[in-house]
Amino acid sequence: MSKNVLVTGGAGYIGSHTVLQLLLGGYRAVVVDNLDNSSDVAIERVEELAAELGGNLSFHQVDLRDRSALEKIFAQTKFDAVIHFAGLKAVGESVHQPLLYYDNNLIGTIVLLETMAAHGCKNLVFSSSATVYGWPKEVPCTEEFPLAAVNPYGRTKLFIEDICRDLCRSDSEWNIILLRYFNPVGAHPSGYIGEDPRGTPNNLMPFVQQVAIGRQPALKVFGNDYSTKDGTGVRDYIHVVDLADGHIAALRKLSDPNISCEVYNLGTGKGTSVLEMVAAFEKASGQKIPLIKVGRRPGDVEVVYASTKKAEHELNWKAKFGIEEMCRDQWNWASKNPYGYRSPNLNLN
Repeated sequence: MSKNVLVTGGAGYIGSHTVLQLLLGGYRAVVVDNLDNSSDVAIERVEELAAELGGNLSFHQVDLRDRSALEKIFAQTKFDAVIHFAGLKAVGESVHQPLLYYDNNLIGTIVLLETMAAHGCKNLVFSSSATVYGWPKEVPCTEEFPLAAVNPYGRTKLFIEDICRDLCRSDSEWNIILLRYFNPVGAHPSGYIGEDPRGTPNNLMPFVQQVAIGRQPALKVFGNDYSTKDGTGVRDYIHVVDLADGHIAALRKLSDPNISCEVYNLGTGKGTSVLEMVAAFEKASGQKIPLIKVGRRPGDVEVVYASTKKAEHELNWKAKFGIEEMCRDQWNWASKNPYGYRSPNLNLN
C-alpha cells in the first residue's frame, strides 16, 4: 500500500477532503499548494479533524511551476504516489484568459511529471473532469465516449490526459489513473471544511449557499426551456466525501501491475435537475431560495450524468450519499462558515 503521498492542490475543496480521507486511512500526506484559490486554514482544520493522525500531514506553499522548490520536496521524501489536483478551474475565466490556464495547468503538470520521473515516482492519480466529454450526444457518459472539450479549462484537462497516455506508452513503469469528476457538492459532515470559492461562485451549489445565508439576493437559473422534467439542466451531483473516497480507491488500484493508463468516471450515475437540487437545499436549510429565470448560458449542455459501472467494478467504489445528504452537509458548512475560511474561528466540538 502506498504510504507517502504527495497531494498537489491539497488545500482546495476536493483536495482538502481527500487529504483528510488519506490521513484517516493511515497514509502520510505532503500537500503542495500555491494558495491562489484556496486557504491554508483548510489544512489546519484537516489536521484537527484527523486528530492523532494529523501529525502525518505536512504543507508547503509552492507553485508547481517552481521547479527548484518542487525538487527540494522530492529530495526530502520518497513518495509512493502523487494525487494531482492543482489547477485553475473556472470555465468562464478560462475563456477570457486562456494563456493563464495553459500556463498554470499545463506547465505546472509537465514540471510535476518531469520531477516525479527524475525521482523514480511513477504512480499518479490525476484529477480530470467530465468537461472532456464536451456536449455528449447521449447519456449516461461512459469512459469510451469521444472526447471533445469545448473551453480552454476543459482542453487543459484533455491535454493533460493525452500527456499521461503518451507517457505510459513511452515508459511502461508509469501507472496513471485519470478520474473524471462530475459535479462535486456538499462538505465534510463536521461542517469544518467545505467549498470556499473566491469572488462570485461559478457553480450552482456554492451560489445557492450564498443566497441562503444572505450574501447573494437570488439564484439565476440559466434556461428553463430544456426538454427535461422541469425545463432546467440536469447534472450528476456527487458528495465530495464520496469523491475523496474514490481517490483512495484509485490509489489502491495503482498497485495493480496491469494499470498503465486507466480512466474512471466518478459520479452517482443519476441526473438531478437544477430545480430538484434547489428544492432539496431549501428542505435541508429551511431557507427559501428566490429564483430569477434567465436565458440559457451559451455552451451549457442539457443533460449530463455518468455511467459509474467501471469504477464500481474495477475500483470497488460506489457513491454512498444522495442529494439530501449533499444539501444537509453543504448547509451545515455554510451556516457555520458564512464567509468560508474567512469566518470567525469555530470550535470543533
